[in-house]
This record gives sequence, C-alpha cells and structure tokens, in this order.
Amino acid sequence: MLHGETIHSMLPQDLPWWSPDHAIFFGVLYAVLITIGTGVGIVVLKSLAETWKEKRKSS
Repeated sequence: MLHGETIHSMLPQDLPWWSPDHAIFFGVLYAVLITIGTGVGIVVLKSLAETWKEKRKSS
C-alpha cells in the first residue's frame, strides 16, 4: 500500500499496521469501542441483577 492510498476494508487483518497514522487511529478507535462496550455490558448486568433482586423481594 502506498502512502496516501485509501483503505477499502475496516477489518483488522486488512489494515496496514506498519503505517503509524493507521496504527494510532485504529488502535484508539478499537480501544474506545471496547471501553464503551464493556461499560454498556456492566450496566446491563447490574440492571438485570437489580431486577432479579426486586422480583425475589416481591414474591
């Protein structure tokens, strides 16, 4: 891949990781997506646990 050429695929195995600007951008992008996904997962699990506790108290 030549410098300045565009990427046609967003898959990690198709990215030119040797290029510092791509490595930094996609590294930060994936880190942010993983952080957001983890936060959403924790909130969902906590809300389910709280719902189950309230359901046990009411029955």
